[in-house]
Amino acid sequence: MRILNSKLKKILSVAGVVTGVAFVVMRCIAKKKYPDSVYRNEPAERNPVENKKVEFVEDKNDPMNADGKRGHLKVVGTENYSPTFYEKYIKRLIDIVLSFAGLIVFSPIYAVTALAIKIDDPGPVIFKQKRVAQNKGYFQLVKFRSMSVNTPQNVPTHMLKNGGITKVGAVIRRTSIDELPQLWNIFMGNMSIIGPRPALWNQDYLTAERDKYGANNVKPGLTGLAQISGRDELEIEQKAKLDGAYADALRASSLSGLLMDTKLFLGSISCVLHSNGVVEGGTGAIAREIEKAEVQ
Repeated sequence: MRILNSKLKKILSVAGVVTGVAFVVMRCIAKKKYPDSVYRNEPAERNPVENKKVEFVEDKNDPMNADGKRGHLKVVGTENYSPTFYEKYIKRLIDIVLSFAGLIVFSPIYAVTALAIKIDDPGPVIFKQKRVAQNKGYFQLVKFRSMSVNTPQNVPTHMLKNGGITKVGAVIRRTSIDELPQLWNIFMGNMSIIGPRPALWNQDYLTAERDKYGANNVKPGLTGLAQISGRDELEIEQKAKLDGAYADALRASSLSGLLMDTKLFLGSISCVLHSNGVVEGGTGAIAREIEKAEVQ
């Protein structure tokens, strides 16, 4: 028994040291990669309305954006948002710990998924896409590639006529495995575990709707209130209101923010297990706008 306990202690000690070293190395890499992930050295790629209040102006002469709307953003003011103590320190600490743990625990799934993607549709395993960050900045979101290599990058799934989803892609999207690489975005600081899902850089209407409720002021997340309340089945206006309700909870107090994050974390686990709200092709107002556009 003593020999067994001694071996167990040695194993745990070695595992602790390896984990600690891995954490330090990964934090160094994350800090080095962060500037590139937010286009810090590429001024032309930055969002011109970052830290500005905006509204959506419909204009039939504008090209259709990723929301199925024709129009553009108009600057109507300046943002002056200060994150709470919970957001800035406690929530960030939780994000770092949980994302690091996730990267380690899910590493076998990463390996199997990467291999399956390569076999099904040769090409890059990771898909990078420009998304809207906190305060309407931009960042590079990473996902497992679920689309064919020939699929356009900045078009939502519901706007693709032929879908473009591969066989493996359909599985990893239904199970949300395609989102797992975003744990790296969280570890770097682009995202949080809980928050509004990051909009595409050209989803101007969603961005403007979220601005009505201050939802763009908080860091985007892997999952959020809209995700456990309907996900793809919700219309843009409903999503924006739910994202605003989450932002209000964060602003209210540290306790309110912690309770909301805990509730949404547990709720998201249930949604993933039951694949709730995942509707490829879009629903509600989005689908109707696209249908009208195609008819015209």
